[in-house]
Amino acid sequence: MATSKKTKTFIEIDTTHMNEAQVRQLKTLNSLLAHVISTDEEGDFFDGSAEAMRICAALIKQANFPSLLTHSGDIPYADQALEYSVDLLQEHMGSPKIVSYDN
Repeated sequence: MATSKKTKTFIEIDTTHMNEAQVRQLKTLNSLLAHVISTDEEGDFFDGSAEAMRICAALIKQANFPSLLTHSGDIPYADQALEYSVDLLQEHMGSPKIVSYDN
């Protein structure tokens, strides 16, 4: 029987260039991901996963990058970034190998 000790991890993020709504969404996303990773309820797993993806999309749509570009005009950078992300996500979903960035 595997056991794990109860510990907390504190994550520090520089929010200097974020507005209050972005900070709140980031905190919500962090909390939600922790719940999705540790839940044993099917509904929480699926609903939480969908909500986490929705919050990620909202954060990308509200990112500072497009507004910092003076030459961007009507280029929908946030939409393009989300489309690109979804394409890559679909590629990874079809792969039997789990991508890990853990050292």
